[in-house]
Amino acid sequence: MPRDIPVGNGDLLITFDHLYRVRDLYFPLVGRFNHTTGNVQRFGVWADGHLAWIEDDTWERELRYKSDTLVTDVRLVNHRLGLEVICNDAVDFHEPVYLRRVTVKDLTGRARDVRVFFHFDLSIKESPVGDTADYDPESIGLVLYKDDSYFLVNGCDQHKCGIDHWAIGTKRVGGAEGTWRDAEDGVLGRNAISQGSVDATVGFNLTVPARGQTSMTAWLACGSSYESIRALNKAIWQKGPERMIAKTEAYWRLWALKEPFDLSPLPRRVRDLFVRSMLITRTQVDNRGAIIAANDSDVAHFAGDHYSYCWPRDGALVTQALILAGQSELSRSFFRYCARVINKNGYFLHKYTPAGHLGSSWHPWLLDGKAVLPIQQDETALVLWALRLHFETFRDVEFIKPIYNALIGQPAAWMLEYRDHNGLPKPSWDLWEERRGIHTFTVATTIGGLQAASKFAADFGEMDKAAAFGEAAARMKGALKRHMYNAEEGRFARMATPDDDGGYRLDMTRDSANYALWAFGAYEPDDPLMVAEMESLRSRLWVNTETGGCARYERDYYHQVERENVVDVPGNPWVICTLWHAQHAVAKARTLEDLRDAVSILEWTVSRARPSGVLAEQYHPYTGQMMSVSPLTWSQATLITVVIEYLRKHAQLVVEANTPGGYAGAGMA
Repeated sequence: MPRDIPVGNGDLLITFDHLYRVRDLYFPLVGRFNHTTGNVQRFGVWADGHLAWIEDDTWERELRYKSDTLVTDVRLVNHRLGLEVICNDAVDFHEPVYLRRVTVKDLTGRARDVRVFFHFDLSIKESPVGDTADYDPESIGLVLYKDDSYFLVNGCDQHKCGIDHWAIGTKRVGGAEGTWRDAEDGVLGRNAISQGSVDATVGFNLTVPARGQTSMTAWLACGSSYESIRALNKAIWQKGPERMIAKTEAYWRLWALKEPFDLSPLPRRVRDLFVRSMLITRTQVDNRGAIIAANDSDVAHFAGDHYSYCWPRDGALVTQALILAGQSELSRSFFRYCARVINKNGYFLHKYTPAGHLGSSWHPWLLDGKAVLPIQQDETALVLWALRLHFETFRDVEFIKPIYNALIGQPAAWMLEYRDHNGLPKPSWDLWEERRGIHTFTVATTIGGLQAASKFAADFGEMDKAAAFGEAAARMKGALKRHMYNAEEGRFARMATPDDDGGYRLDMTRDSANYALWAFGAYEPDDPLMVAEMESLRSRLWVNTETGGCARYERDYYHQVERENVVDVPGNPWVICTLWHAQHAVAKARTLEDLRDAVSILEWTVSRARPSGVLAEQYHPYTGQMMSVSPLTWSQATLITVVIEYLRKHAQLVVEANTPGGYAGAGMA
């Protein structure tokens, strides 16, 4: 199921599914550990002898956020119960506390006895073995813990603090379904403690006046010891949970709108998705620097693994968006993280955990009996390229000094060494992590990385190295054109495989990744070769259904839906691949009229987003439903990048249009 309305603060991340059930709880790092392992955490409302869990089909649901902030605005209506429920979820902007304000409104015209129930099915540190749940009389709350991970459940209304009902028991042992079943009569057993594979349910009593409303706020405080969560619980009482939600709302609105972007040239829906993408992207960034690809545990059912890792490539391209958006602290944190995890020889391996350990991989160290590097070279090149963008934007020399050797000197020297006799990079794994060879995407990003290294070396007075890096980039560009361009077809290959004669066999499959040819400095975006390349990609990879959008490459097998009509449906539409065409339209635009295509693609992206603004990795080509993970950080970040580049180009063209002798085409509606 797609994830929706994530809330977090860089230490604690909570994700929901489309039914408004909490599904993932990551702490103390974004992406590690997932203390729910994807299991459903239920929320239910009891009235007049009936209880409706939130997954019940009697509920009408609207899952959104409050405008320009990371506080949710969820509207739930149940006509059978005669109730409307408004929920505001937030993770405190500073403390590891998840809060939910619940406002219950009567729709029947009579006073009501209402009870709200929260069910917690934790597998602490991703295992149910050895968990404990107990009632804590000091906090008047419920505590679940194991090792150094503690969680305290509590709540307040306008009259009192503390839970009214609770049940603690076993789950998935001996046929036990869990304590949530105990809540269905509106009463819980109030047992004091249980250990092992345990779960817990807590409840709160509310008296709702006829046609009126009553509110309460529940919270989950997270910590590393009993003492820490008791102290945090006390602090919540003193500050007031509603005040904490209000301050969090104000903080995220300030964060999201700190840069004075003039978004007026874009449609309102695009503007809203831009700000929302900023906030959603932030939820996927750990405070220690790792930028996580996605935190949707359901994908583990497909592949036996998840996306809660930091790929240096994805991180670099997300960081591009953060840099353009003025979020310099986040980009610095990412580069410091990269400096900690990079191999001492100057290259990145496949992917890394949020804590900086080597992640799982399917890239072998031995291939056909020969030792190989299990790398995707574009990951190394793009971190260097993004670091240069950061430096040119913020000019923070003191920041660059301690990471210079790790992220500039060593990687650039390694890229010089890791070349073949023609000056192209030696084989590595591709952007999509599916095939090994010399990829156009890898070559283009390596050119961008070497050009960045050359500029850095010149800035720091290493003129011999600046020349060497610059010459290597120029030679690589020449080799790219000589060996990977097919003049007969008028386009570039996606991959070259070395043959026994010193030449290459070309794979001419059209691949959206070839956008890299102009995106990182190898070619100018308006070069006729680039215009032809992008037109070829769009004509062949566009999905010719009502859903639309652009596929990754011809006959893409990952989550493949259409296997017969691959001419009209070459693959599932991906947000990033579609937005690369908008990015190219912006980059090559010479008139305001030229920008219209970018706007239409941005509006297509809006049409694919959930009402909350969440974007998936890919979509079903016929139904338009989300597929794979959501939100995909890269999808949200690419939208940010395209919008900011659009605004910059629009402002430039307006100036040119108003300059005597200048011409930027007709104004845009």
